[in-house]
Amino acid sequence: MDFIDIGLIGSYVLIGLCALAAVLIPLYQSFGDPKSLLKSGIGVGIMMIVFLFGYFLADGSSVGVDETTSKFVGAGIITTYAFFFLAIAGIIYTEISKIFS
Repeated sequence: MDFIDIGLIGSYVLIGLCALAAVLIPLYQSFGDPKSLLKSGIGVGIMMIVFLFGYFLADGSSVGVDETTSKFVGAGIITTYAFFFLAIAGIIYTEISKIFS
């Protein structure tokens, strides 16, 4: 075992610890303020609804992959487009509202 292997193992351990901390610390803080957890849950629910909408609109025909994989990829692309256009609309709305206020 040389220095590269030791460095790789150390980096894997640190990545795992960081991922665990990224999940556990916000959960710990949200239990102190349950309303923030509710707001996060509403946001995740809206994202799932948009994804399901994209899944039902996605075409399942593709060459080289099965129908399920094709529908998930199509749903991901449609969801990305939907959130992109919603972000652009939000930016435009914010800038126009700043002009009139």
